[in-house]
Amino acid sequence: MARFAAAQGDAGREWEYHSVYGARLLDVMVPKLGVPAGVALDAGSPDGMLFPPVAGVVPDSAVVDLGGER
Repeated sequence: MARFAAAQGDAGREWEYHSVYGARLLDVMVPKLGVPAGVALDAGSPDGMLFPPVAGVVPDSAVVDLGGER
């Protein structure tokens, strides 16, 4: 997380984050946030990935409505 903040040029502020592992992250924690949220995996590394809050990634209760677009 520190490397990500530094790469964004924003290492001086406080960053809120949650550490959760495995499927529990997508299946349980994302819906509990109560706001649309995706997941950044290894955000500060060259192999980082983003998982958006869309159908097939997070449970239906946490999906952002894209108006029929995918």
